[in-house]
Amino acid sequence: MPESPESPSSPGTGVTLGQLLLAEYTVLKDEQKTRIGFRDNLLYVTLTVVAAVLAATAQAGQPVMLLALPPVCVVLGWTYLINDQKISAIGTYVREELGPRLGLLAQLTSEQSAFGWESAHRSDTWRRSRKAVQLAVDLLAFCVVPLAGLTVYWGAGDISAGLLVLSVVEAVGVAGLAAQVVAYARPNS
Repeated sequence: MPESPESPSSPGTGVTLGQLLLAEYTVLKDEQKTRIGFRDNLLYVTLTVVAAVLAATAQAGQPVMLLALPPVCVVLGWTYLINDQKISAIGTYVREELGPRLGLLAQLTSEQSAFGWESAHRSDTWRRSRKAVQLAVDLLAFCVVPLAGLTVYWGAGDISAGLLVLSVVEAVGVAGLAAQVVAYARPNS
């Protein structure tokens, strides 16, 4: 007689496929929760670093110090973006793969699904506007601020050729990050 999906995965273990799927769900949600905390703290770290660079620049009266903003913001912004993408990927996997497999095991009707919150919170009428505001915040924190720093540096005059080249490379890096931030800001993700 063939084993049912709820039978042990191997003789004597007593572990069902449903239990394995629930364990996978628990591990994924723990990872997602950790990544959310880390991602959200990156905004605070960015604000702190920007404030420190601006204060040091103002105190020293050296606009060249503003060249520290782009690499720091790009690294922190990229880390933020990758964590945000992984958070969304976990949600998508739970909604589209794990939930339906567990639902089949539980013999749910077509009107019911496992992990309903994974989809329900996405149908909020304010979701699109929140995503747009978050895009604006991300662009401001990780892209506009370092570009403003570069603009101030360029406007201060007395720029050496080497630092001019460096600042242009930094501007290209920030623009590249901005393009990625916009590309990842899908309203349905």
